[in-house]
Amino acid sequence: MVYQAARYTAAEHPASSLAFTFIQAALSMRYSALSILKQGLGGHRGWTRAWRDPTPKPAYDVIIIGGGGHGLATAYYLAKVHGITDVAVIEKGWIGGGNVGRNTTIIRSNYMFPSNTYFYEHSMKLWEGLEQDFNFNAMVSQRGVINLYHSDAQRDAFARRGNAMRLAGVDAELIDADEVRRRVPLLDFDNARFPIEGGLLQPRGGTVRHDAVAWGYARGADSRGVDIIQNCEVTGIEMKNGRAVAVQTTRGRISANKIGSAVAGHTSKIAQMVGLELPLESHVLQAFVSEGIKPHLDTVVTFGAGHFYISQSDKGGLVYGGDLDGYNSYAQRGNLPMMEHVMAGGMAIMPSIGRVRLLRHWGGVMDMTMDGSPFICRTPVDGFYLNGGWCYGGFKATPASGWCFAHTIANEEPHEYNRDFTIERFAEGRMIDEKGVGPNPWIQ
Repeated sequence: MVYQAARYTAAEHPASSLAFTFIQAALSMRYSALSILKQGLGGHRGWTRAWRDPTPKPAYDVIIIGGGGHGLATAYYLAKVHGITDVAVIEKGWIGGGNVGRNTTIIRSNYMFPSNTYFYEHSMKLWEGLEQDFNFNAMVSQRGVINLYHSDAQRDAFARRGNAMRLAGVDAELIDADEVRRRVPLLDFDNARFPIEGGLLQPRGGTVRHDAVAWGYARGADSRGVDIIQNCEVTGIEMKNGRAVAVQTTRGRISANKIGSAVAGHTSKIAQMVGLELPLESHVLQAFVSEGIKPHLDTVVTFGAGHFYISQSDKGGLVYGGDLDGYNSYAQRGNLPMMEHVMAGGMAIMPSIGRVRLLRHWGGVMDMTMDGSPFICRTPVDGFYLNGGWCYGGFKATPASGWCFAHTIANEEPHEYNRDFTIERFAEGRMIDEKGVGPNPWIQ
């Protein structure tokens, strides 16, 4: 019946032509159960491209360098929230091929300092409505995140963090070893070196399909008029009277009134093009996926004593990672000693994974600040705006990062959630030292 209704034409039913036009437009623009049924019955020959592949224009109002999650989210919210649609997102590779597709997909807002707590909670709220907002299945799965503790001192530290979260309106529960055992029975609770005494649980945390986030934001931005320009590397930024006015790319010169950088581990390289030296170091962070197995783990677990984290994807693979490789690098690959270190951390808390074969691994390039908190701000260079320094927290921040960066670019002032994320904080001595997770935190 639905298929037959979709075949009617306005000429056959002039009285309902307006309704028919609306239905046809809705079916062609939005993904839904009805559109899937329609395309299935039609042999899936009617699907259109998710986004265009435009030729760059000579000039735009805003250029966003970097077509990862943060850059695409910025363009999406510039168009959707602020009505700024003359925007180009410039990506040196293909959409989904950078760091946004090279992470372990975890989302959470279990931070302690107010600047981070409110920012990441805003991101969590955006995650919760994201799929309905941009009409794309990002596979948001709020399966919970458990941070294990292994000593009385670590329990007290997690209790402090949990109390700070609850004071800010963020969900947090301090659970004992029995509750952890009930939720994740395959952990090694009696490990002589790292006995599991309990954990800090954020029930609303979880995972999201990382590349689907990029695709969803790309499709949403494109549908609002944003040009997404792939395979276009920025080779220089043109300055005039101290203002950034254009980018030089492998596809020619493109001018803009405003230029924003959201390039993750390559932030320092782009900043140097406008004469900025930033307190950043770029390091490789490896991630791993095992072969697919039967349901083994229905939450996210982090190993508080060994910097190891693990979850299970919907396809059955165990997704896990650990600490940074110890050297500066722009390479998207890691080294064997760190692989061994990560595997040892996994075996310490979940020995059963030793029977599972590693399927693949990769590296993402992290731009590490010395206090572990990001930059979303204007810069001393007129017309140049900065989004970077995400350390370990880049993926989970994607919606709020784009939201706040778009606000900053559109209004020439920060949103309340990114007011403290400036590069000046290091000179002014007001670091947001959430964990001191930079590579050399003592440099502060």
